Amino acid sequence: MSLLREDETLDDLQLKGIFVIQKKNAFRFGVDAVLLANFAKIKRNMTVIDLCSGTGIIPFIISAKTKASNILGIEIQEDMADMANRSVIYNKLNDKIKFIQGDIKNSNLIKSITKTDVITVNPPYKLQNSGILNINDKNAIARHEVCCNLEDVIVASRKLLKDNGKMFMVHRPERLADILCLMREYKIEPKVIQMIHPSVNKAPNIVLIEGQRDGGKFLKWMEPIYIHNHDGSYSTQIEKIYGRE
Repeated sequence: MSLLREDETLDDLQLKGIFVIQKKNAFRFGVDAVLLANFAKIKRNMTVIDLCSGTGIIPFIISAKTKASNILGIEIQEDMADMANRSVIYNKLNDKIKFIQGDIKNSNLIKSITKTDVITVNPPYKLQNSGILNINDKNAIARHEVCCNLEDVIVASRKLLKDNGKMFMVHRPERLADILCLMREYKIEPKVIQMIHPSVNKAPNIVLIEGQRDGGKFLKWMEPIYIHNHDGSYSTQIEKIYGRE
């Protein structure tokens, strides 16, 4: 049986020969996922859980760039989880990566999962009432807080992290106050923030945040990342993250 369906593409990550299966006309991964996978600090033999995993881009990048021992992706949309697991088979990574279809709001599911060293999450960015037209639209589910919201993500992270475990999130700067307040409320202490700018003269449009379960109160701001140079080419920072320099 072929691993690829008619409405799907097999896309080269240009990273250790890994390919991912994605829908031709549905939500596809972008720079956010690449930035998050690069931002996450993962040491040898650590375990990782990726929430809102989509087609699994973050676990695949982490598997290629780190010595993580085991990576679990959780995705609520059945077809997305299925694509991710077919990508696992294609890349022969069954011993390292697994995806499950499930709802992170399901407390029984969360309790059944072994606690982890690291959580990564690229959650839906937009508030549920912010212009959404069709809650059954798979692109809307990926972008809007339809199936889970920011609080759901942080609650699940609190439950899934080991003592002093760390979560790494990519989001939008306009939600930063909400993120920091909710992390503090659920005792995941914000530790590192890094802003991502489209170019030098533009305001940031992406934020990366590291939090630690029951961590001490000390917040570090990292040097910002600029995606493009003045001429529109990719910056040296981005070229390094993509492994092209």
